[in-house]
Amino acid sequence: MATAPRPRTSTRDPEDVGRRLSAWLDARLPGARVTGIRAPSSNGMSSETLLFDIEHPDTPVRACALRLAADPAAYTVFPVYDMARQHRVMRLVAEHTDVPVPRVRWLEEDPGPLGAPFFVMDRAEGRVPPDVMPYTYEGNWLHAADDAERARLQDATIGVIARLHGQFPVQEAEFLLPDGKGSPLRRHVAAQREYYAWVVDGLPRSPLIEAAFGWLDAHWPDDEGPSVLTWGDARIGNIIYDGFEPAAVLDWEMAACGPRELDLGWTVYLHRFFQDLTVSFGQPGLPGFLRRDDIERRYAELTGHTPRSMEFHTLYAALRHAVVMLRIAYRQVHFGEVEPPADPDALILHRASLDAMVRGTYWS
Repeated sequence: MATAPRPRTSTRDPEDVGRRLSAWLDARLPGARVTGIRAPSSNGMSSETLLFDIEHPDTPVRACALRLAADPAAYTVFPVYDMARQHRVMRLVAEHTDVPVPRVRWLEEDPGPLGAPFFVMDRAEGRVPPDVMPYTYEGNWLHAADDAERARLQDATIGVIARLHGQFPVQEAEFLLPDGKGSPLRRHVAAQREYYAWVVDGLPRSPLIEAAFGWLDAHWPDDEGPSVLTWGDARIGNIIYDGFEPAAVLDWEMAACGPRELDLGWTVYLHRFFQDLTVSFGQPGLPGFLRRDDIERRYAELTGHTPRSMEFHTLYAALRHAVVMLRIAYRQVHFGEVEPPADPDALILHRASLDAMVRGTYWS
């Protein structure tokens, strides 16, 4: 993990995108010019984000971010990139809640101008807990913070999730339900099965992932709980912080209508993913940060809802992450960055953790 090259996320040339974006923008703000286009320095493995500035005397915004559907030539993480859906979710979250989301500006669904649909939003300033090297490693701002500062960030982050769940009118999220029958959770898991089938189409299947799907079937919650709008990719690496307070909540492409625990399980497990890997490489990581018990307790204090069936939801999060990791690993194989192993489960970085969850020993 410490020495492996970062997987490529695009085959696009930012300068070419900048020229084409300037031509597109000129039709909306005659005389406007795009400058300083660049990729963020960390995080993001799905839709592409590019940062840029606008030079124009009458523009309502100067510091912008471009969210661009993934380049098909980059062996995409997901089969579909619905930019209009993301744009709509962010607009509705801003309209109905006080969750800090960047203001969305222009939506372009025609792939002609940049080769794929995209939208433009205001750019938030601040700092993001890094994925590579992960914030659980020594040498980054969050690891260098003291316990009180990390506790402040943790509580503020859980507060964002709690406010999203509590403030957003769930009927406005029904367009996010996958097609099919059954409860929102049933449909969510069915959609994940379809995604997994797409990932392994023509490729070796993962016995571990399939065992995890079987575990879900055998341990389905008796009470799924009420549905809310869930952020989907609920983790601190998708938040820009001003100091230790959330300034902008990013990456809404996985937003869904479903139980609150979808977000809570993802928040718990994505931290465990980085923490477990850090420990496996001989560092202590941040063992007192984002602990499951603390997250559940704080969420209950803020909402009055005691999280339920969290073994189910943390395993489901680990399973979903395993499918994404498998796709990213197959992309690395596709680009010749790694050699294909004989065992496809070897491509899952958190194989041991997911296996322990299936065996019922992870949380013991």
